[in-house]
Amino acid sequence: MRSLFSFGASKEMSLAIAGTGHRPEMLRRKTLANNSRLTIILCALAVPLAMFWLVGGHAMPLLLVSLGLVGGLVTLALHQRGLFEHAATGQVCTMFAGGLLLTLADPQLVDAGLAVALMAPVLASMLGRAALRRQSWAVLAGVGLVGVAATLLPAPEMDGGILLATGGWAFLVSVVVVLHTANRISAAYEVYDKAQVNAYRHLIEHVQDAVLRFSNEGEVLMASQSSESLFGCRRYQLTGSGLTERLHVADRPAFLTAFADANRGGKSRMLEVRMRHDDAHASTSLPRFIWVEVSLSPVIEPESDGSYEVIALLRDITGRKDTEVAMAEARRVAEEASEAKSRFLATIGHELRTPLNAVVGFSEMMTSGIGGELSDTHREYAGLIHQSGKHLLEVVRMLLDMSRLEAGKFELQAEPFAAQDIIEPCFGMVDALAQSRNVRLVADIGRHLPMLVADERACRQILLNLLSNAIKFSHPGGVVTVTLKRQGTSLNLSVSDQGIGMAPESLQRIGEAFFQEHGGLARSYEGTGLGLSIVKGLVDLHQGTLRAMSEIGAGTTVTVLLPINGPAIKSEETATVTPIRKEPAATPLSSWQDEKRKAQ
Repeated sequence: MRSLFSFGASKEMSLAIAGTGHRPEMLRRKTLANNSRLTIILCALAVPLAMFWLVGGHAMPLLLVSLGLVGGLVTLALHQRGLFEHAATGQVCTMFAGGLLLTLADPQLVDAGLAVALMAPVLASMLGRAALRRQSWAVLAGVGLVGVAATLLPAPEMDGGILLATGGWAFLVSVVVVLHTANRISAAYEVYDKAQVNAYRHLIEHVQDAVLRFSNEGEVLMASQSSESLFGCRRYQLTGSGLTERLHVADRPAFLTAFADANRGGKSRMLEVRMRHDDAHASTSLPRFIWVEVSLSPVIEPESDGSYEVIALLRDITGRKDTEVAMAEARRVAEEASEAKSRFLATIGHELRTPLNAVVGFSEMMTSGIGGELSDTHREYAGLIHQSGKHLLEVVRMLLDMSRLEAGKFELQAEPFAAQDIIEPCFGMVDALAQSRNVRLVADIGRHLPMLVADERACRQILLNLLSNAIKFSHPGGVVTVTLKRQGTSLNLSVSDQGIGMAPESLQRIGEAFFQEHGGLARSYEGTGLGLSIVKGLVDLHQGTLRAMSEIGAGTTVTVLLPINGPAIKSEETATVTPIRKEPAATPLSSWQDEKRKAQ
């Protein structure tokens, strides 16, 4: 018998080590094994008396004892094989079988057999699953019906005292098993609840954020250990109204409003407030306030009277707030520096434009012979002065445009115009540069283009800057293609070249002021790096999109998408500007998919 208990204990130990379930489940399984052992022990003790009665001609006690022994051994074997639900079902069925046997032996309607059978659903409710509990009550009803039928049948001949003793013994065994089960299951959940409470207490005491618990009336009932380091005081000083006194006066209304929403409305709230932090080593008596992020969560209970307890999580965010202030200050300084730079460029541009106009004008007069006939050397010098002056004037104009864009003072005059009409004039302006580099200009214009609502002068400048860049970075004998077509609710203006191309990391900086792909002191291409930045600024003013795709050695395609209806585009009005027709589009020299493939 001792070996039986030790084997069962070793089995439970192995199951616990394997981690097959949480603690209540493990104790339930252990209770199943103990129930089987109790049944075996009690039935084994009753075997001698049953054998004595059997010699006297009464087989009922031995039959009942044998049923208990067999049921205990079978359920214990099932438990040892890990069939715990089958073991629970076997114990309930054993109790039902004993009750049924006693009911058939006793002709009375209310007898010991019915009492034993009544213990079976109680045992099932504590050890079994939902299905076993439902089935056990159905079986109990069946046993009751058998008991009613037994009253109508002739009763077997059996001594009343022996029948009473046997029924009392069977009822005692069932009661012992049920009481043991109730005690073990109750202890299991008590231990489990205590472990859960200890785990939560450990978590609250060691979590980094401070945890406070408020009563329905708003008083602090509990404060975690981390609250002492957060506020620089002992936790008992926060109870009652100690926390409210630490709130900054300006933040108290917001905190009280958020707390009322959680306490009365049952809503979770989060806010940032300033709270006093006590520093015993501070050299000044002035209070020191820290920024605290407070998260308020109500404890919802069904029996609540309209007010809830509130759990608050508090986190010190002073460092984050200091960083935000530093970033805001750095942003302000950067914006002031940018504005100062823009004002400087505008001032310098205006101051340089007048003398440069004079230089260009007088040098042109000298080369034309108005001031007298010049020698060939002097005429060459005057031509160089005129060329350099025009270059400087162009640089000054770009600087002024850039400063106006950055200052937000570039005003658009949006009017409907035919976008294809600006291509030829722009070709004429850059024709001399294209011929000097032996670059051919090609236009690919789609059919039935709609009128574009935009600033025509700004669109000319966009196209001129794109053409100048494309020509400048093209190889001698190359081709620069301007494509104009409709793309949804936008007009697609693309300028493609077959030049040197750009690296992927440079594409990310398209539109950045003063950025040049081939910069440095040894650069071989002239320019200020403002062309594409001005293009990007003008496109943004039109609420358009600037895209660039390139591959080193294969050229670059810069695409501008401008809203057909102007900066305030409305998709429902686009169809009234130009209806969409199913017409064959012009065949482009290079498709959008091919350019996208190159970019990848």
